[in-house]
Amino acid sequence: MQFTISKDVLLKGLGRVQGIVERKTTLPILSNVLIEAAEGELHLTATDLEVGMKSSYAAEVKSAGRVTVAAKKLYEIIKELPDGEVSIRAKENSWIEIRCGKAIFNIVGLSADEFPFFPQLGREQFLELQALELREMIDKTLFAVSTDESKYNLNGIYFRELEDEDGRTVLRLVATDGHRLALIQRPLAGGAATEELRRGVIFPRKGIIELKKMTEEGPGTILLGFLDNNAMVRKDQTTVVMRLVDGDFPDYSRVIPKSNEFTASLAADPFLHGLRRMAILSSERSKGVKLQLRKSLLEISSSNPELGDAREELEVDYDGPEIAIGFNARYLIDILNAQNETKINLHLKDNLSPGLLRPDLDPDFLAVVMPMRL
Repeated sequence: MQFTISKDVLLKGLGRVQGIVERKTTLPILSNVLIEAAEGELHLTATDLEVGMKSSYAAEVKSAGRVTVAAKKLYEIIKELPDGEVSIRAKENSWIEIRCGKAIFNIVGLSADEFPFFPQLGREQFLELQALELREMIDKTLFAVSTDESKYNLNGIYFRELEDEDGRTVLRLVATDGHRLALIQRPLAGGAATEELRRGVIFPRKGIIELKKMTEEGPGTILLGFLDNNAMVRKDQTTVVMRLVDGDFPDYSRVIPKSNEFTASLAADPFLHGLRRMAILSSERSKGVKLQLRKSLLEISSSNPELGDAREELEVDYDGPEIAIGFNARYLIDILNAQNETKINLHLKDNLSPGLLRPDLDPDFLAVVMPMRL
């Protein structure tokens, strides 16, 4: 195998797989990137057996072949090379030679035959989604994904295609960590959904992060398909495969309040900054703040015996009874950071029931926060 490729292109490709390769593993091959050269293209593949990525880049291929080398070390080498063309040649016993300018590196690799199999799907088996819309949906749910490894069925985002109350076919994303929940849905276009999406599947957190990176590369079409217990996502010349989370996602509909009849409408930005200020004096562990609603006024306060106390008043559109309720400030801040409307509606029932937040002009996004005792 021998090929020549632009340093910038190779660096970009190697940079993309750094989040996937395993740093500490009992299988050394999982720390390596698979390099395949054939017919004017270079293919880079990495996997940790949970999430895998394969990308293709234009290259001048003199002879085809495949080899694996340490992904992190190769990235560090290419990063420090001078700008220009990089020439890579496979040698005996899976060694590779790297040349750029007057610099020459010889590094040891492993046989490509040891590298895990990377599955393939035909284009007709994919559902089409818009990258920018999917990015928005991920941004508005990822913050609520659980980081508690013992709650494995909450360690991802639940994807499901269904018919909503208005008779629309929508793609719904839901995430929860047991303390807060985020739900967003958007009308589904681009062909019929798969059986897996109609049933509902959980995408793992690590796979979601790689999917989010794909959507951040600009507008375009994201292709989504399923094979066995894996989801396959393709955009342009990059394919990501992720093993779906086993287990059932909880019945989130039971958590969403149905009778929060008291609604306060307020400007999102002042609410966000008020919460940030009050959180400074809240308990480091609980981040608890108190919201006290009365006619046309919301008072946010926090108290910490070791530091002091603080309170701030905000004007709101509210005409219900007085309600005082405690919340984790960080949970509210995450929700406000994720949405992009100028006004937010806070729906409450009493001081012991979950709070419901909805952007004023986006009925297809909501967040639920459990209350806390202060």
